[in-house]
Amino acid sequence: MKLLEHEGKEILKARGVPVPPFGGLVKTTAQVQSALKRAGKAPWVVKAQVLAGGRGKAGGIKLAKTPKEAKDISKAMIGMNLITRQTHGQAIKVKELLIEGGVKIERELYFSVVMDRKNAGPTIIASAQGGMEIETLASEHPEAIIRMPVDPNVGLRDFAARRLAFQLDIPATHVAAFGRVAKALVKTFIDLDCSMLEINPLILTPKDVMALDCKMSTDDNASYRQPELAKLKDHEASALEIEAKKFDISYVGLDGTIGCMVNGAGLAMGTMDTIALAGGSPANFLDVGGGANEERVTKALQLILKDKKVKAILINIFGGIVKCDMIAAGVVAALKKIKLKVPLVVRLQGTNVDAGKEILKKSGLSIIAADDLWDAAQKAVAAAKAEAK
Repeated sequence: MKLLEHEGKEILKARGVPVPPFGGLVKTTAQVQSALKRAGKAPWVVKAQVLAGGRGKAGGIKLAKTPKEAKDISKAMIGMNLITRQTHGQAIKVKELLIEGGVKIERELYFSVVMDRKNAGPTIIASAQGGMEIETLASEHPEAIIRMPVDPNVGLRDFAARRLAFQLDIPATHVAAFGRVAKALVKTFIDLDCSMLEINPLILTPKDVMALDCKMSTDDNASYRQPELAKLKDHEASALEIEAKKFDISYVGLDGTIGCMVNGAGLAMGTMDTIALAGGSPANFLDVGGGANEERVTKALQLILKDKKVKAILINIFGGIVKCDMIAAGVVAALKKIKLKVPLVVRLQGTNVDAGKEILKKSGLSIIAADDLWDAAQKAVAAAKAEAK
């Protein structure tokens, strides 16, 4: 789950990382004046709150020296469509702004903590050249990038923080502050099950080290042990994805026309690939998990049918712990509760598969049976194309 800048900064501030004076979030120009008062004296910074880097170059971060200038900037920025290098040509509508007090910047650094698969743990990525896109820096000046693996059991040790400060050419007056902030950032990353924590730039002020920006992503698979984070809104999730999460169903909406219901993430990926090979396109990734009972199948079908793009549904279930006859009974019971208006293809495989097929056959319901995945994909693609006509 990706957090907006202001959400990440609130977390950092609570953990002892200095951040700029917080004026507040504004959604209308009427809220600007009170936000400016809370932020302190001019100048102020007006920042679009969207999940994308490179906002400054795209006009999403601006400096205001007077209240009128701040209001004019806010009026122009609220509702604007922001396109940055990281949005891949897609426009993101700006709905709210963060207003902060300005701070004196002596130096800008880049500091992030990410999961490194090669080292099987967190790794600090830092550079003495901050305030610019790290992708550009890594491409043009790879020698400027510093990497330091971190043991998640002990975090960033004092000696390692000092060594990193030396590598970044931090002046002696700021080494202690840098070490304190760097250790706090690493601890935050580990404690909150983050997948990425990026501060760009991390700045040196005359007396301290401060996070001027914050990009934070957390592992939503660990939300069960992060109750405070679990309360935050998932800004990228659709209404259907949020609804599916309430029922512990893994659902991701896609752009296709064939709704998929599968048990097992690997099988779901294989099903979507096979649909594509057959000339169709999946409308979703949906994994009902190991418990494909009547209740879960019913809810899964309801979620799929709420997507108006769906022209056919493919159920691809492998019966293991939950046997095929039990799954078939659950599918039949679910279909009797739901008014199905699109073709349904069902492919069962695994334990008690013959008994499961017999249940589907005798149900009297309009179910298109398939013997294998390729057969099921072809039938689903054909049904979707016929329905679209």
